[in-house]
Amino acid sequence: MDLRPFRPADLTPLLELTIATFGPFFEDSFRSIVGDAVMTNQHGTWRADYREMWVGLHDPEQNKHVVVAEEGGTLLGFAAWQVDPEKRSGEIDIIGVAADQRRHHVGTALCTHAFDAMRRSGVEVVSIGTGGDRFHDSARAFYDSLGMTAMPLVRYYLAL
Repeated sequence: MDLRPFRPADLTPLLELTIATFGPFFEDSFRSIVGDAVMTNQHGTWRADYREMWVGLHDPEQNKHVVVAEEGGTLLGFAAWQVDPEKRSGEIDIIGVAADQRRHHVGTALCTHAFDAMRRSGVEVVSIGTGGDRFHDSARAFYDSLGMTAMPLVRYYLAL
């Protein structure tokens, strides 16, 4: 597996990987928990939202980075992070691994790379957010395995 910085030619396949990775959350998990009205209001345009997100996700001049994992020309996954130099903190914005590559240490390699890059840029604390629903069980277990500390947060929704 090779890790390398994002290239403009990666945009379409990484967007497709993002949609494949998080589509089941929006369409199955989130919708079934909050209902159609909240889903439509909060994330009814989730595919377009990801397209927009990818436009500025890799911008090293703004301390935003994306690393891509690939093997033999096949994209395995990605991690995107940003750094706040003044606060000496960093945040992994999003990480995605192809379904057939999960549990093969791709996520670990991506996070290790991101943590090392952040450490070199002076970051002392890194964070990542995830959901508390069943869809995100494996993500929470993964972040626990990296030695991260969970801080439970709760967000409530009500369709009026």
